[in-house]
Amino acid sequence: MFDSQYEIIATLQYRNKSLHAQLEAFKSGEKYKQMEEDYKSLLHTEESRIHELEVELSKAHAQTVDVRNKWYEVVCDIEKAHKKELAAKDARIRELEKRISLVEKQRDDALDNATAARREMYEAKTALEEEQGKNLKLTAQLHRDFENSSKPSSQSPNHKKISNSREKTGKKPGGQPGHKGHGRKRQEPSGETIMLPPPKEVAEDPDFKKTGKTIRKQMVNISVSLSVTEYMAEVYYNSKTGERCHAKFPDGYVNEVNYGGSVKALAFILNNECCVSIDKTIKLISDMTGGKLTLSKGMVNGLSKEFALKTEKEKKESFSSLMTRPVVHADNTNARSNGNSRFVFVVAAPDGIAQYYFRENKGHAGIKGTPVELNQAAIIVHDHDTTFYNYGSGHQECIAHILRYCKDSMQNEPDRKWNKKMHKLLQEMIHYRNGINEAEGFDEKVVKDFESRYDSILEEAQSEYEYIPPSKYYRDGYNLYKRMAKYRDDHLLFLHDIRVPHNNNLAERLLRAYKRKQHQVISFRSDESIDYLCQSMSTLLSIRQDPESLVYDSVSKIFDRQKAGRLT
Repeated sequence: MFDSQYEIIATLQYRNKSLHAQLEAFKSGEKYKQMEEDYKSLLHTEESRIHELEVELSKAHAQTVDVRNKWYEVVCDIEKAHKKELAAKDARIRELEKRISLVEKQRDDALDNATAARREMYEAKTALEEEQGKNLKLTAQLHRDFENSSKPSSQSPNHKKISNSREKTGKKPGGQPGHKGHGRKRQEPSGETIMLPPPKEVAEDPDFKKTGKTIRKQMVNISVSLSVTEYMAEVYYNSKTGERCHAKFPDGYVNEVNYGGSVKALAFILNNECCVSIDKTIKLISDMTGGKLTLSKGMVNGLSKEFALKTEKEKKESFSSLMTRPVVHADNTNARSNGNSRFVFVVAAPDGIAQYYFRENKGHAGIKGTPVELNQAAIIVHDHDTTFYNYGSGHQECIAHILRYCKDSMQNEPDRKWNKKMHKLLQEMIHYRNGINEAEGFDEKVVKDFESRYDSILEEAQSEYEYIPPSKYYRDGYNLYKRMAKYRDDHLLFLHDIRVPHNNNLAERLLRAYKRKQHQVISFRSDESIDYLCQSMSTLLSIRQDPESLVYDSVSKIFDRQKAGRLT
């Protein structure tokens, strides 16, 4: 503590002594002199330095001016060169602008030419597409035959030969070894059996012995004889009253010459069922009787009416049978009456019972009064006549027609895939259906698989027609797809009900019988002629349902009936 205070006091004494010395120096003026000399020396030094700096600045300024002049000269040279380049560029630009204008004009001309060419090309393509569509339509019409449409082979323009789909087996034609065969039926001899004598060399040779066996051979012929039964009755005269009287003739003896049921049956069957013309029928019967029996055209022409009036009972029985059938086939075809268009409907059951109906119009008017209208519990098999959808409890469209339409689409739309798949699927369905055992019934799993494939193919058809729309000249394939989608259940009913067939061939075969008669007649002279023919054909079908009945004998007995009923 004491040392530190000592040091502080000593320090303060030294500082005081130093300050006192400085104060004395200021008082004496020496300090001011020294400071003035120091200032002058410092000032001189600074002025020298400033002078040096000014000299350097002057040199720098001179250099700057020199550099600026040189830079200006360089800039002027660059500017001149730049202006020269700009002038050259401006000239180049003007030249390019001229070329651009020329090119733009050429481009506009080329675009105009291209537009005109494109317009011509579009018109040419449109015309080409139009002609291709017309060609497709005409080609489709030319190629339609019995295989891909409802048109019969006789009406096909190319008269395509019906191909034989059977495969060759390499066997010889005719009966095969082990087959029982179908020989000619042996008849009862109409006279005495003639025993032929043995050959002379056999009879004279004692080595030949009888075996006990005989060989029989027959010659069968048909003979037609004219049988005429004549009745006579004496005429009595009352002299008082003038009355004349004779014995009553048996029923059927009305005219001087009357024809029995056998004559009428032969002429009726030849003309109406065998479709032989009236003139040829008359000629054949005349030749068979050695020219003795020559019928009149009016008599042969009126046989259908007489037969129809005498078969009221058979028609009612047939109608009643159709009214109880769970499945009926229905179809119609065109007819000609005195140059007018008429229609013939047929309604048939799968067991063969059928009736023909003459109608002036199609649609509901044509169905009126038939079992299609009255048997509401029946399932109707038809060819997509939409009128039938208003009747019956269910419907089955003819798959045979659908197969033909698919084939038509395959031929005229080869780029589509759905038609080929659908054609193959329908064939598989029919094959499965034909192999069904009625006792076992349908396999639900198999049926569901068929339905699933059916739906997927229709979806594929939808996508195909959305991607490439159908041609306006050929829309049959597209219409078929829409139809199969809309009436799906009516196409597949045969896979659910064992009673329902997959086609309408029965009705079509029955109508074909009428078409043959129509083709032979060309045009009936009255509506009544077609109506009586339809009634007669219906009765003939009923007669043929009995396997033991002989059609000719049955028709003969019907003509021998004396009382005719009235048409309903």
